Amino acid sequence: MGFRVIKTAIAALLAVVIASALGVPSAMSAALLAILGVDVTRKRSLMTISARFFASLIGMICAFVLFSLFGFEHWVFALYILVAFPLITKARFSGGIVTSSVVVVHIYNGGLLTMHALLVEVELLLIGLGAAAVVNLVYMPNPHSKLNVIRMEIHELMSAMFAQIGRTMENPSYVWDGKEVIEATRKVEQGLVVARRELENQFWHPDESWVVYFHMRKQHLDSIQNMMQLVSQLYCKMPNAEQMGAIFEQLAEDVKAPYYTGKTEKMLVQFQQTFATLDLPDTREDFEVHSATLQLCRELDQYLKISKRDKGRNPLLTQDNKVK
Repeated sequence: MGFRVIKTAIAALLAVVIASALGVPSAMSAALLAILGVDVTRKRSLMTISARFFASLIGMICAFVLFSLFGFEHWVFALYILVAFPLITKARFSGGIVTSSVVVVHIYNGGLLTMHALLVEVELLLIGLGAAAVVNLVYMPNPHSKLNVIRMEIHELMSAMFAQIGRTMENPSYVWDGKEVIEATRKVEQGLVVARRELENQFWHPDESWVVYFHMRKQHLDSIQNMMQLVSQLYCKMPNAEQMGAIFEQLAEDVKAPYYTGKTEKMLVQFQQTFATLDLPDTREDFEVHSATLQLCRELDQYLKISKRDKGRNPLLTQDNKVK
């Protein structure tokens, strides 16, 4: 049973209790409206409830005019759809079309066109949608534990990627299927969905740390895929391959750190200095390996710059497994 189902049940019960206590006719209609008003985030809930309330008002006005002119006939309800739905959509309340239809059907079944009937429908709207708003605003589940789990899973996957790249550097004949990249990409997208949903639950002083973090990892994965393409061009063992392999092994450890260690960057600088002293390649094969290695260093440097920038400014990554 999902948490949204529990919230929906509470909102429906609250609406019925309030409507019954106030003596509003058709109290169960308030429960139905409450069910339609429950949403996944606070901001989305308020937008949804507003759209449904104003769409219902437009629908009621159209229904009263049409039923007054032509009576309570089946074809008049079809005419209502042809008239009201475009108006509601044009007013940018299309999310409330279903709710407005529920209200109009209730008016149709009641068969009364009086001011009292109109006020009853407004009361049911206020009670039903109000109950949904209260339930949504009072409590939303804290996703930080889930986000932390996703973050740690991404760390482990990226660590495995760098370990595999390091192994390939030292042994070009080694074959790696790259499944960790696919899984990490899926985890990053999942994390972005949860992080954006959490952001929609914050009205004051919204904290975008989680969104920034997952965008950083998305950039990292793009960089890693570029590295993989370059490594695939190293069909023979490059000079100083063990040194480059050690850099990726160090990065496999650094990626799990909540702060920027700078260890990989230092090793990369040392490698680049050593690599710059090597003799220029004599053959086409050596030239291609030399070129791919140089590009790999630049791609790795770009990766580290992203880490240095975002890990330094993100409060999520300045303390171990804690959230601001």
